Amino acid sequence: MKNKKTFGLVLFIILFSYFLILMDNSIIFTSTVKISQDLNMNEASLSWVSNAYTITFGGFLLLAGRLGDLMGRKIIFVSGLFIFGLSSLAVGLSTSTEMMIIARAVQGIGSAIIAPTSLALLMDSYQGNLRMKAISYYGATAGIGSSFGLILGGWLTSAISWRVGFLLNVPFSLLLIVLTLAKVQQNEIKPSKIDFLGSLLSVIISVLFVYGITISNLLIIVASLILILVFLLWEKRITYALIPLELFKNRTRTGSYIARFTFMMAMLTYWFILPQIMQKMYHFSPLESGFAFLPLTLVNFIAALFLPKLTKALGNSKVMILGQVILLTGMFLSFISQPEWGYFYAMAFQMMIIGLGQGWLLAPLTAAGVAGVSPELSGAASGLTNMMHQLGGPVGLSIVVLFSSSVIDLSAYYHLIMAFITVFLLIGFLVLIFTNPVNEK
Repeated sequence: MKNKKTFGLVLFIILFSYFLILMDNSIIFTSTVKISQDLNMNEASLSWVSNAYTITFGGFLLLAGRLGDLMGRKIIFVSGLFIFGLSSLAVGLSTSTEMMIIARAVQGIGSAIIAPTSLALLMDSYQGNLRMKAISYYGATAGIGSSFGLILGGWLTSAISWRVGFLLNVPFSLLLIVLTLAKVQQNEIKPSKIDFLGSLLSVIISVLFVYGITISNLLIIVASLILILVFLLWEKRITYALIPLELFKNRTRTGSYIARFTFMMAMLTYWFILPQIMQKMYHFSPLESGFAFLPLTLVNFIAALFLPKLTKALGNSKVMILGQVILLTGMFLSFISQPEWGYFYAMAFQMMIIGLGQGWLLAPLTAAGVAGVSPELSGAASGLTNMMHQLGGPVGLSIVVLFSSSVIDLSAYYHLIMAFITVFLLIGFLVLIFTNPVNEK
């Protein structure tokens, strides 16, 4: 690998592909009402529009990341783009509930391939200060893509159709495939065995765990936890493990995985439930509830621009903890605010603080998750980082829904939701404090 001095087109390919899959999932949040009307979906079937995607995304992340290590990231990345583009076309043209859910499940597989492979490609393509900046932009994309998806979904749903948000993925995917074939170099492949049993177990565990959480079935959740023990015992025995357990020997890296999980427990709940509260309490349209996240999105974007210099000055660990503290502060202020004050006083100001914290947290978490990893394990580390990002959301949301479904009063419901979100982030803060050396720069 050459020591590049400029990013070139490769960073655009990486960031734009990652942006698409994150934005696409957020579009669903502000489009659910229109989708249910167009396809005559009831509440149960509508929930599977999101669940089908989440289950396959979470289920195939580890396998996709490891396949990139063993078979070459370029070809795996292109296959992911092809699956994502084709399934997006099917989602946009869906005429029935069954077609929609199946297409979303396949789309989740495409996203599961793109997410870890894109991060591994970044690690392959850049070194030194350029790599640090690229990881900062990658982490910022995670927050901006999710937030911007709420705005775009609201606008497209109100102005044109929810279908457009998915159909746009088709030409974008084709463009990225062409650019990848032309500009991305193949990584060096070292012959190795493939952990087929570990791969099968990882898919079964992830699918069972997310499925059990989404339908609140304790028996299925317990079964997935038992299989995790079986999986870890198997991975410890072999030298070609799907998840090399040496990834957990670094305390900072392990802490970043847990903190990323709790981050998504909090933020997916926030992104999913807050638009519903706005539409019910303030009578916002899908477009208005999407644009209501603009303070968060704009501050997130501005914060990301300053992140490389801040990281160089303070060090990754300190910036990561600073971002977590700011995010926790914004959520606590949201918790003590009264929604009756109106959107601007109860939500907009708090969103700016949340956007700042999110902008300074996600990229350092990403950097910590792949720090000190050898090139042959970067795909596995990237897969694990993305798996924590993907699985944390449905776990947090399901816990919140379980304990809040009987609350009728909107103000009480809002405070309960924000209390859960604040606790999730507090747990993440404590994990980061205990796993990061305070004197690191």
